[in-house]
Amino acid sequence: MSLRLFFFACALLNVEQITAVLAAETDNPLMTESALPYHYPAFDKLKDEHFIPAIEAGMRDQLKEIEPIANNSEKPTFDNTIVALERTGRLLDGAERIFSNLNACDTNPTRQKIDKELAPKLAAHHDEIFLNPKLFARVQALYEQRDKLGLDPESAYLLERYYKDFVRAGAKLSDSEKQKLKEINAELAKLQTDFEQNVLKERNASSVVIDKKEELAGLTDDQMKSVINAANAEQKEGKFVIQLQNTSGQPWLGSLQNRPLRERLMQASLARNSKGGEFDTRNIVMRTAQLRAEKAKLLGYDNWAAYQLEDQTAHNVPTVNKLLADLAPPAIANAKREAAEQQKIVDQEKGAFQIGACDWNFYSEKVRKAKYNFDESEVRPYYELNHVIVDGVFFAANKEYGLTFKERHDLPVYEPDVRVWEVFDRDGKPLAIFIGDYYTRASKRGGAWMNSYVPQNDLFGTKPVVANHLNIPKPPPGEPTLLT
Repeated sequence: MSLRLFFFACALLNVEQITAVLAAETDNPLMTESALPYHYPAFDKLKDEHFIPAIEAGMRDQLKEIEPIANNSEKPTFDNTIVALERTGRLLDGAERIFSNLNACDTNPTRQKIDKELAPKLAAHHDEIFLNPKLFARVQALYEQRDKLGLDPESAYLLERYYKDFVRAGAKLSDSEKQKLKEINAELAKLQTDFEQNVLKERNASSVVIDKKEELAGLTDDQMKSVINAANAEQKEGKFVIQLQNTSGQPWLGSLQNRPLRERLMQASLARNSKGGEFDTRNIVMRTAQLRAEKAKLLGYDNWAAYQLEDQTAHNVPTVNKLLADLAPPAIANAKREAAEQQKIVDQEKGAFQIGACDWNFYSEKVRKAKYNFDESEVRPYYELNHVIVDGVFFAANKEYGLTFKERHDLPVYEPDVRVWEVFDRDGKPLAIFIGDYYTRASKRGGAWMNSYVPQNDLFGTKPVVANHLNIPKPPPGEPTLLT
């Protein structure tokens, strides 16, 4: 092959590579704004291989957008600095937001691997912006003359927020201190990802297996179906499986009559991530605490709590300590009173044991029944999930705020059980999209939380797409979802 042909072949290869990249970007739903109502995510077109290219492209784009702002030779103004900053990073924000949300509520091994890869990169990207001395100089100059700028309250707060975010991110540190902070942030990002993933994996690996049906006395028919279905799902046919939720106490503790099983279940719950093995988080927690303390000192705070609280309602550690000190005595007194009432029932039943943590829910219910003739099982049918959401929450929102909710079945979802409603204001104008993701699953982190897929933003004219996540055990097919 001649040298000319060789270079032509190389050029042709580059063209093909570029074409492939462009095609991949064109096919990536994260690379363009969704055409669905409210810019609702195109979950049906989204694939795991779309996340990294979109997020990395978003980081590159934002740094390109930041550069002319930081290097602007004109005097800083609110528009050419703060508003300009607000306009940056739209691709990154959208792609990262969707990935983060889905990784929390519907993760898988591929997404967990992506999370591990991206976490330190995103931390470094954040540092590159907030530790940029030229950019901070412009923000600081505006902040120092904020009272003379004639800003409306919203704009004044935004300027103050940017200044605080820069300072708390380390913008006032020396170059050597900034380098140290970058190293800390990168390691913390990795540790946080490892911790979250280990918590989920350990929860899924810590199911309590029961051999005999007699041990499950006290469970309702629906609960029995759930433990049988859980056993089948874990390929443990002929057994019974109680799957843990990401809480210290487990819902089953209020029903199980068998105390040794209650103790076993409580111990399994409390021992998670602390009994050795690949999911143990004790070293992760220790290292995280060390790095947070080091970061706080570097930024001029006595400790991590002081750093965190400065930007929250309590503002400082003494306020929190006082609140806890004020709450502790009456809380302890109340707990002792409740324990005494429960112990009385244990003794009446000749239980011959001291009331413990694993007994609390079970005997609290007995106390309620004895004192008030109240049986929670008789109330549960009135708290069917759809009845609570539609006839309770949505009804109250309509009476209080004039909001109306219309369920939509035309928008794609990432899980078949996820439901979508469009929200209308009191004048009938479209207001938002509300996503309800209520059931627990192995791919979903514990707890209950809200996040937005599309934030409300007057600058860009976007309306909110908000998701509400719970972890309610899913009943057997055809059975109602009854809440407590």
